[in-house]
Amino acid sequence: MSYRIQSGDTLSALAKRYNTSVGDLMKANPDIKDKNLIYAGKSLNIPGSKDSFEPGTSGSSGSKAGGGTGGSSGAGNVTAPPGGAGPASRGPGGSPFEIAQSHLGKNAGSLKMEGSGVGADMEDWVPNDVNCANFVSACLEQAGQIKDSQHSASVMTLQGNLDRDPNFQRVDLKDAKPGDVVSMKVGSGQHVVMFAGWKDGKAQFIGSNNVNSDGSQRISMTSMNYPIMSVHHYKG
Repeated sequence: MSYRIQSGDTLSALAKRYNTSVGDLMKANPDIKDKNLIYAGKSLNIPGSKDSFEPGTSGSSGSKAGGGTGGSSGAGNVTAPPGGAGPASRGPGGSPFEIAQSHLGKNAGSLKMEGSGVGADMEDWVPNDVNCANFVSACLEQAGQIKDSQHSASVMTLQGNLDRDPNFQRVDLKDAKPGDVVSMKVGSGQHVVMFAGWKDGKAQFIGSNNVNSDGSQRISMTSMNYPIMSVHHYKG
């Protein structure tokens, strides 16, 4: 999301307000050369809270879905939704789950540079460790389930956009279909992925996760065990 700078604002105060860092604000706004010099009236890109979070506590299949310590890509070798979830949700442009699955294994940083499809819809300015909402939004756009104006790199803003969209409804995880949008509470921040089905009794999720050794994100599919804030199903 963006914020119009007011007189008296400082990057450090805005970073604290939006649960991010001065460094990430500067990465999201490359025109700022001096962290102590910003101008009232200018628009400031606000990155999402860092997608770093603790591992699940009940034996999830991937080691860490985030946190920057590496970890496996989870169920990345699955070529169809795990059993028991029913058909994937679809929009006029197709299934967001299938669209996301076609990018499994790609680093978010390189995907953003692609000139078409999901990569073209992702915002380039978003730091490579916080692309979860950026990626999910782009998959929903490609599937025709949301408009460009509903795209957001912020988990909470995307959640609010889906809440206001009459084509989406909140459902329980047990009723989710592959491609449904799952927003999670993760430490002091949030993470968003898409439901991918069930495997060995555990929910699987696909999204842009912090699985690279340097803390950056890669498109991966795995189970997670974090508190769920919402599951949005596209009803069309």
